[in-house]
Amino acid sequence: MEGVISLKKKLLFGLALSLIVLSLSACSGGKDSDSYKVAISQYVEHPSLNAVYDGIIDALAEAGIKEGDNLVIDFQNAQNDFNNVQPISQKIKEGNPDVAVGIATPSAIGLVDEITETPVVFAAVTDPIAEKLVPSLESPGGNVTGASDSNPEAVESLMDFIANEFSTVKKVGIVINEGEPNAVVMAATAEARLATHGIELVRAPIVNNSDVQIAAQSLVGKVDAIYITLDNSVVEAVDTIIQIAYDNDIPFFSSDRDTVEAGAFATVGFKYYDHGYQAGQMIVDILKNGKNPGDLTVTKPENLDFIINTKAASEMGIEVTDAMKAYVKDPVNNILE
Repeated sequence: MEGVISLKKKLLFGLALSLIVLSLSACSGGKDSDSYKVAISQYVEHPSLNAVYDGIIDALAEAGIKEGDNLVIDFQNAQNDFNNVQPISQKIKEGNPDVAVGIATPSAIGLVDEITETPVVFAAVTDPIAEKLVPSLESPGGNVTGASDSNPEAVESLMDFIANEFSTVKKVGIVINEGEPNAVVMAATAEARLATHGIELVRAPIVNNSDVQIAAQSLVGKVDAIYITLDNSVVEAVDTIIQIAYDNDIPFFSSDRDTVEAGAFATVGFKYYDHGYQAGQMIVDILKNGKNPGDLTVTKPENLDFIINTKAASEMGIEVTDAMKAYVKDPVNNILE
């Protein structure tokens, strides 16, 4: 009888111990420290933003955080519709991810407005201070940090290139969605720099990507060159601008490498994959190293260089001179033929 009582005591003790362990697990959220959930809100799919996504995923994988192994990704695409941003942000908040990622300014704004505790990392955002995502690039504070894709010097250098190497250019047209804050900031920088050379910036406004072709066509005969910013609505439909530039021998300049690879003539830029990789490394710091987002400095593009597409130049009737090529620091990788 005494042995039976002793056995019962042992069983009760074991049960109590199990309940304590389960209770402690519940208090800590029940999360396996070796598994992660990352929610990504991307405003629209086009080559540059897709490259950002790829860079993020590869940075995580290199750190041993791999989808299907120890990583669950909740990917949401707003389909270039700002009306979708808030519902997506709310859904991500309710999903309680370890990190929420906003790719492009509208998606980043949506997450920051909705999420106040979970770490938020942004990428492909032109002016995070003006958009009130962070109060400072060096010390963002709070639960937000990320990677800015803007460098005003890149825009200014490109405008100087146009002025110095295209003496006949007196007006530069820009297809622009004035509703995209990043586009407005970059257009203002370009306009101010062109003005120092006596060149006018002529706007062709759009509301969405379906307006791009008509807007670009409206510039034919009015301008001597065309330029676009990191404007998601415009970049999504950039093939139509490229074709108009080819058909009318209009030099076409962009703000990202992917558009030059697609057929624009030149930019001062970087690889958006590298930009995404930088953001991915910040996410790793938060997930694996326990870093506070507010302590991580907002990064800016590195390895800026002139990028020239000589094949596109011939389509636009541009003679690529040695003087133009001399702007390129890394001709092997950045003079595209």
